[in-house]
Amino acid sequence: MKVEMFDSEGNKVHRPFFGQGGWKYIVLAVIGLWIFKSCVYEVQPNEVAVIQRFGKFIRVDHPGLHFKWPRPIEKATKVLVDYIFKEEFGFRTLRAGVRTVYAPENYDEESLMLTGDLNVVDITWVVQFKIKDPVAFLFNVRNKRKNLRDVSEAVMREIVGDYTFDEVFVKRLEINTLAKQRLQEILDRYSMGVLVTKVLLQDVDPPNAVKPAFNEVNAAKQEKERMINEAWEVYNKKIPRAKGEAEKIIQEAQGYATEVVNRAQGDAERFLAVLEEYNKAKDVTQKRIYIEKMQSILKKAGVKFIIDEQEKGILPFLNLTGKDR
Repeated sequence: MKVEMFDSEGNKVHRPFFGQGGWKYIVLAVIGLWIFKSCVYEVQPNEVAVIQRFGKFIRVDHPGLHFKWPRPIEKATKVLVDYIFKEEFGFRTLRAGVRTVYAPENYDEESLMLTGDLNVVDITWVVQFKIKDPVAFLFNVRNKRKNLRDVSEAVMREIVGDYTFDEVFVKRLEINTLAKQRLQEILDRYSMGVLVTKVLLQDVDPPNAVKPAFNEVNAAKQEKERMINEAWEVYNKKIPRAKGEAEKIIQEAQGYATEVVNRAQGDAERFLAVLEEYNKAKDVTQKRIYIEKMQSILKKAGVKFIIDEQEKGILPFLNLTGKDR
């Protein structure tokens, strides 16, 4: 690039533009562009910007377009606050999707734990968290990820050590809740500015060395439970029926007992009534009783012969053939 120049005598002189201070304008333009890019920045909807002036915290800028002093005067550090972070223990996910791909490495140093009854269990779990205080997250703790993982592992080992081997398998939801509470308490004491959203046990297994024996024990337990359930099924069919029959017999016996007692009481009252009348008129009562008894006896008799006590020859007159004359 050249610019037409004239000397003191009026002659045209051709000199390069840069030779006349053109570099200054380029340098100034570059500096101005750098200052503009350092001063203007944008914060996305799911993040905030923590502003430091000469290393000291000044303010927090929320989503939108903002201005600051250029570096090194002010520095903006963007922090994702509306995002769920995840830490995996005992395994690593290489690629998530319909068919998740996991890392082939072995992480036994994280997953093997000792239970309260001195058995070894292999546990994999996930901790999900978000940043609730970006300032505390940036400035209060160094090596945030390592601290979070160390605390999570310590909490899980402590909780598993309070449960027996069998309880770890059946109380997974309880362990998840308890681990989340204790982890949050420790992180709050450290002022890490982290909110634990979920602690989730993925797999709970025995160590690989004893897994075949463990599976056999589980199969035996399931068979035992099946037989117990079948026995209870038979019990529930037989016992209620037997109880019903027993109750029926008891009620029938009670009814019979009530009937016999009432009949006996009635007979006793009738006897007492007869005795009272007998005491009032013994002769009349004796005759009445005799006549009533004879009536009941004569009803059962066949042919009746009424004769005089003084009669001597009654044999010819008896109808021994049973035919009417």
